[in-house]
Amino acid sequence: MNVYKYNPEFNIKNANCRIDENRCKDENQKCEESKCCCEEEKCVLRPNHTFLKCSVPITTNIPMTTAAGTTFNLANLNIDTSKFHDPCIKFEFAGNILTAAGTLILNFQIVKQCKYQPTAFPIGPIWTFSRLGSSVGENDVFTFPVCDCDACEDECCNYSVVATIESLETQGGIVINNATLSALVVDDPNC
Repeated sequence: MNVYKYNPEFNIKNANCRIDENRCKDENQKCEESKCCCEEEKCVLRPNHTFLKCSVPITTNIPMTTAAGTTFNLANLNIDTSKFHDPCIKFEFAGNILTAAGTLILNFQIVKQCKYQPTAFPIGPIWTFSRLGSSVGENDVFTFPVCDCDACEDECCNYSVVATIESLETQGGIVINNATLSALVVDDPNC
């Protein structure tokens, strides 16, 4: 049995919710029957802010004559973290890729550009979509998550999903349909 004690003097800023070293050997043991009593200081966390934002779905057409190394911007979000404390952002990209017969390799990455930065820089890894040697046209949903926990407070940043063609040998064009980027922003309640 766990006995929870509220300690009003507990400093939230140095919150290390800890369990008393005298843990019960038997979780069903009652405190009245023995001096072995499980005690845990209960943390009281401050409320945290949460924010969800989604981009407008976009359709991008890629002609079959497009050269390798060409990049396309598929989705954008502007996120203002000025109301957050030590924010962390989870991104989710989703798109429907329609192709004709052939071979295709696309690399996807989320890039970030904040105020006072001359160029965008990547966050998270490169995600690769590949279709090798297909004899018929196909339709695939492609999705990936990326987290950015290095976001600064009081900052407005633009996040974009960029697709780069690594190789393209198809009998027709490619369509990336309903490409969307969503972001879930939360601040750290332990700070």
